[in-house]
Amino acid sequence: MSIHRFVAELPLITLTLWLQSAGVAVLIAWVRRRLAGDIRKTGALRSTVLVVRLAMAVVVLHGLEILLWASFYRWRCLPSWDTAIYFSVSSYSTLGCNDVSLSSDWRMLGPLESVIGVLMCGISVSLLFAIVTRLINREEQFSPKEQEASVSDLSLVPRNFSCVQTTK
Repeated sequence: MSIHRFVAELPLITLTLWLQSAGVAVLIAWVRRRLAGDIRKTGALRSTVLVVRLAMAVVVLHGLEILLWASFYRWRCLPSWDTAIYFSVSSYSTLGCNDVSLSSDWRMLGPLESVIGVLMCGISVSLLFAIVTRLINREEQFSPKEQEASVSDLSLVPRNFSCVQTTK
């Protein structure tokens, strides 16, 4: 590995991680503000709108990360913005492309962007999953039907229930 490649790859990786981390932090703060009001007002429609807006923001965040890599490709490797963006989207999404390739000096950037893209998508999916899970838990916690069911269900469970293991 030549030093010029390492000097280019490390900042790309670092900037991508910082961009993803900052974006996730902003989205978490935004969701907290949205859910800070009266919890009983969080109905199905409001939750749906929140998740759609959050997913759209995540797509924009990934677009910015792709644009970061495409900017480097355009600056150092590829002749046009169309080609650089196309190559970056293909690499980031792990799809790959056969019609565009980097020079031998830079050919490891494509697979590296693929690994980073998978990691960033994993972080985004975990964020969406955590927020949807929180919305579901909040809905169950404040739903009158769930409260009645949980109280009646608890009364049916004996308090000093223990399992006895028998040996043969």
